Amino acid sequence: MALLLMLVGFLYAFSSVRNAGRKVVTPAIKFVGDDNLFVTHETVSKLLIQNQESVTNKPKDIIDLNELESALNSNSMIKQAQVFMSVDGLITAEIEQKKPIARVSTNASYYIDETGSFMPLSTNYTARVPLVTGNIEKNDLVNVYTVAKKVQEDDFLMTHVTVIHQNQDKTIDLKFRSHDFNIHLGSLNLLDKKISNLKAFYKKAMKDDMLADYALVNLKFDKQVICTKK
Repeated sequence: MALLLMLVGFLYAFSSVRNAGRKVVTPAIKFVGDDNLFVTHETVSKLLIQNQESVTNKPKDIIDLNELESALNSNSMIKQAQVFMSVDGLITAEIEQKKPIARVSTNASYYIDETGSFMPLSTNYTARVPLVTGNIEKNDLVNVYTVAKKVQEDDFLMTHVTVIHQNQDKTIDLKFRSHDFNIHLGSLNLLDKKISNLKAFYKKAMKDDMLADYALVNLKFDKQVICTKK
């Protein structure tokens, strides 16, 4: 029994030393979800460093996976990152990118992501999302985010809305892709009702072939749509 315990202890110590001494191979990078890469494999590889050196060919036992995850999650285009290491020294980084739903185009240009947070533009890919214009402050995106989220979730709005404009008084205007009239939502009170009114107006005006006749569609009153002709 004593010899058996000594043998098991020796094998465990030997395997532990050998496993700790394994060298880390080139990390595998996997993107979860959307195929549109705002952050590239090269950028992720540059973030997978420790003590200012690449983790490739480093012993397993000196690799701090939490440090690598923190480095990846610090990137403003990454929503969440997880880093794993297999027994043979293969590091896998799973990356979930932020998803933009609108693009601010004022003095500064950046995306608003699906949580309402700031997301920088990417040199690798440009998202086709509505433009946000007007009086925008980076630390106060609540109104435009609310409208952008509503556009993203509605097939009709997603098809037609190209511009979300915030006025000085925080009221919202919309622009459609194929029509030059201005749509004034006003405040975001009763937003769902106003969108229903917009859809009803559009359906009726398209049936009557009158969409080209209007300069302004005013939805700020929840029980009526007031249109101004050109």
